[in-house]
Amino acid sequence: MNMTINTVTQTADQQPHTARHDDLNSYVPKTVLLAKRAMDIAVAATGLLACAFLLPLIALAIKLDSPGPVIFRQLRIGHAEANFTHLFWMFKFRTMRVDAEATSGAVWATKGDPRVTALGRFLRKTRLDELPQLFNVLRGDMSLIGPRPERPGFYQKLETAIPFFAERTFGLKPGITGLAQVNQGYDRDIEDVRSKVGYDHAYALSLSNFMTWLGTDLRIMVQTVVVMVCGRGQ
Repeated sequence: MNMTINTVTQTADQQPHTARHDDLNSYVPKTVLLAKRAMDIAVAATGLLACAFLLPLIALAIKLDSPGPVIFRQLRIGHAEANFTHLFWMFKFRTMRVDAEATSGAVWATKGDPRVTALGRFLRKTRLDELPQLFNVLRGDMSLIGPRPERPGFYQKLETAIPFFAERTFGLKPGITGLAQVNQGYDRDIEDVRSKVGYDHAYALSLSNFMTWLGTDLRIMVQTVVVMVCGRGQ
């Protein structure tokens, strides 16, 4: 399911969607846009096929570990355009109790978070909980690499507190992994998010040149594998 939220009062007739979208991506060559999407589809499809035997085993382990659904679905902020910002449902393997935010509302995860299940700790450390996001990539909600998709419940606070926070997803889809994610990991508070914004903008600038983009993406992919193998997730 894909939704949008209006960010300006101008109508589509007053501000043509296609023209403004091109303006937002004017610094990104079309070859990069096409190659990035092609890489997303190829890697996501290959990843799902390679993990086909693993996905049902993780699902069974989650069912045996704690009561509740296997897949956790959460509304996230997608890429922004001139007249609206996309919202989408992001999928992950469930790593917390089903009542994790029943009394607290939306809060960041903390180190040693008691809401995380025993199996969930392993899945988060190895980033295996994020495998279902490959479906989001195939659907076009996300990219393999890009800024972390933020929750609507945090968005206004972050946009107010952090300069240029909203611009990090203008014309750029959020990613499963990214320059900020491999250098810093999960967000635990607003200061973590603040330090990530610079990484996100640096990544966006890398898209202005084909070879720079390709080298950056390949390096991030290698770093992501290292994070998974070494269990450096939170």
